[in-house]
Amino acid sequence: MLEELRIVFDHAEPGASRSDYMAAIVDANVLGKPTRKARELTLRHLTTLYGFDTSNPIFRALRRLWPLNREAQPMLALAVALARDPLLAATQSFVLSQPVGGVVRRETVEAYISQSFPDRFSPASLKSFAQNISGSWTSGGLLSGRVQKVRTIPSAFPESVTMLLFLGYLYGRTGQRLFSSHWTALIGRSTDELEELANSAAIRGLIVFMQSGGIKEVRFPGFLLPEEEQVLQEVRYVF
Repeated sequence: MLEELRIVFDHAEPGASRSDYMAAIVDANVLGKPTRKARELTLRHLTTLYGFDTSNPIFRALRRLWPLNREAQPMLALAVALARDPLLAATQSFVLSQPVGGVVRRETVEAYISQSFPDRFSPASLKSFAQNISGSWTSGGLLSGRVQKVRTIPSAFPESVTMLLFLGYLYGRTGQRLFSSHWTALIGRSTDELEELANSAAIRGLIVFMQSGGIKEVRFPGFLLPEEEQVLQEVRYVF
């Protein structure tokens, strides 16, 4: 739902509340849906994938990075959707395992979902999920093509790498380990390339990135509230 998200964000202030997004989508019909039911359904899908909640640090990071680079938006949207949609996230290892340039058939995606969630979905649901999931990976740049999907390497930008590093940080990684998480694996770059992008992000003031003697430090000023940072550190200490 990349294009829908772009339109909604164009019509809502960065600090907009969930009710503001609801008003834009349902009442103002900024997405041009034909019926109120269609607007409400779209709102539900977008809210499920992205939250529309400024109390959520991932959503705040999305809104912070979104206007900085339109070309980075596909990966930003995909990364947040992966953080929130378990079914989409369950297909990441499958997609990343496909050879670059290889065809990824809908039936193969269906089979993978069926194997991962045995006896859970009907054939019709599997087909629908496979189509939607393939569409999400296509929007994010890891697949290409309208009918026949081909595995591709997505573009990488300082803004999208910032989001991927931040998600790794939220999931408990720090320092060098941030550059080898399943998040940074999405863009298929070497550690050296990731560090170059992180350095570019630091130059732009998006993050703090320092390295010396093989030790790397990444900080995310302003991404977390003090109480959120404290909770994160306490959880790290426990585990």
